[in-house]
Amino acid sequence: MLNKLPQTQDTLVLKSVNSTEIINTINFYIENNPCKNMDIDISFMNIIDSCRITTLCSTKHFAKYPDGKINWKISSKLIEELNKDFELGNNSYIL
Repeated sequence: MLNKLPQTQDTLVLKSVNSTEIINTINFYIENNPCKNMDIDISFMNIIDSCRITTLCSTKHFAKYPDGKINWKISSKLIEELNKDFELGNNSYIL
């Protein structure tokens, strides 16, 4: 008999292209769910919105889980470069 291992990481699926709605969705999820480690795909967003989303939501996540991690799936290496000065230590970027 096969047993499923407990999921150790949450994957958030976003359905909006509005950056404010995405930020609100992610922040609501962080506030109301245990999500120490997360994967979030924002590769469909433009560079400016992606930088805004990763900065604001990573800050919210860090406040709740200082030792947690968010893996951001992004469309450009430039997003990581633009956010490097705001790095909280809980971000990881995946192209």
